[in-house]
Amino acid sequence: MKTVEQLEAKLAEPTERLVKDLASVDGDIVVLGVGGKMGPSLARLAMNAIREGGLNKRVIGVSRFSNAEARQELEEAGVQTVSCDLLNDEELRRLPQAANVIYMAGNKFGTTGREHFTWAMNTYLPGRVAETYKDSRIVVFSSGNVYPFSAVGSGGVSEDTAPEPLGEYAQSCLGRERIFEYFSHQHGTPMVMYRLNYAIDMRYGVLLELARGVQEGRAIDLTMGHANVIWQGDANEMALRCLTRCTNPPQIVNVTGPETMSIRWAAGEFAKRLGKEAAFTGTESPNALLSNASKAHQWFGYPRVSLLQMIDWVAEWVQAGGTTWNKPTHFQERKGKF
Repeated sequence: MKTVEQLEAKLAEPTERLVKDLASVDGDIVVLGVGGKMGPSLARLAMNAIREGGLNKRVIGVSRFSNAEARQELEEAGVQTVSCDLLNDEELRRLPQAANVIYMAGNKFGTTGREHFTWAMNTYLPGRVAETYKDSRIVVFSSGNVYPFSAVGSGGVSEDTAPEPLGEYAQSCLGRERIFEYFSHQHGTPMVMYRLNYAIDMRYGVLLELARGVQEGRAIDLTMGHANVIWQGDANEMALRCLTRCTNPPQIVNVTGPETMSIRWAAGEFAKRLGKEAAFTGTESPNALLSNASKAHQWFGYPRVSLLQMIDWVAEWVQAGGTTWNKPTHFQERKGKF
């Protein structure tokens, strides 16, 4: 993959399993917050699966669409788009109904100093959406940030671990889940709480940040010494396939790769590929923000793209000067301030 077009095509390649699962759920798919990092590729993936399976479904992408070019690209891919400020009740009520909702709206970065906006997006808005789509299945994008740190050798926290969110962003994410859960009980709405840790493609993510740090000779901070990552295409497929797993009361599923990835090891792998020396600062903490995604892998199988494959792709992308987004993950954050 040497171009953004090739990357987008790779992200949107459907599997037979995805086609089969989408065929088993009735109705159209609305993607709320389609304009974010993952939304466009998820919508295109859904459209490609629908075409491949000859299914009679629409994919409707909803966003403010501040980027007109992104909207046009979605339309060209067959996604119907609707411009909407989801916090505007009148605009929200006018949205088309659909049997299936992928809820991707939210706010993380810039929370500090604008906490009120983060809580409005992450906790108030879910109640409005849950009322609007009370007769739909809803897959709710959430975050592994709702969990406490866990010991590096523990394999990460499972869905049975009680939430212990650190900082206002993580607290508002748990608030999002609880509000959706309340309305699920009120209306019988089937849902899945989709707790994601660090999806990546070559333009953003933990691996890109490590690769660029090595390439530019910057010291890699080891304080948060371990992380989970998953290829964005795999994360998107699992999100869509969660439509077959929606229940009342809601299920929870952790979504990430199977490895507890050492930051020191990954930086060393990039150093080998980039012909550089990896420099470090700090020492690894005994715990980190880590999730155990065994349940997701039991449901959907292991991710198709391995960790070493992701490292190879990201290294090649950085060497070639590929396009990147200025959207840092702040995975090193240990105090919950985003």
